[in-house]
Amino acid sequence: MGFELVQVRLLGQTRRTLQVMAEPADPARVMDVEDCADISRAISAILDVHDPIPGAYTLEVTSPGIDRPLVRLGDYARFVGHLAKIEVEPDVQGRKRFKATIVAVDGEDIVIEQDGQEFRVPFSTIRKARLVLTDALIKAAQLAQANAGKAQEQTEELSPEGGV
Repeated sequence: MGFELVQVRLLGQTRRTLQVMAEPADPARVMDVEDCADISRAISAILDVHDPIPGAYTLEVTSPGIDRPLVRLGDYARFVGHLAKIEVEPDVQGRKRFKATIVAVDGEDIVIEQDGQEFRVPFSTIRKARLVLTDALIKAAQLAQANAGKAQEQTEELSPEGGV
């Protein structure tokens, strides 16, 4: 379908929600509501046949959003220079929580900087991480969306009339 899975969570106990977070495989493409609807229909068909979750639940398909979770090593490389909240287990240099700038990805380590100090965080120790909403992150997202819009316009101009 052209999407990558970001995260799947089953939330709630009485009113359960299966939350599926996905994004376009092409990072230049912006996720829209139609994409979420297409993914939802495809997942619903599979869930209806296999019924892996007992009881009632609601399926929710979302994009990761601007202040997205960081779940793959590539996410950290993609967002070098941005601020992230990171929780680790076991601790790294006596710390379990960081609010730090992503400096680099070096092999299986994430290099971050907090308060002028650099830390090497093994990817395998990260339990939870997400980007922090900042002006720089908003600006980068707006630029990506504008570039995606220009790419879409160019594709439409090159397509034969009535074609896709």
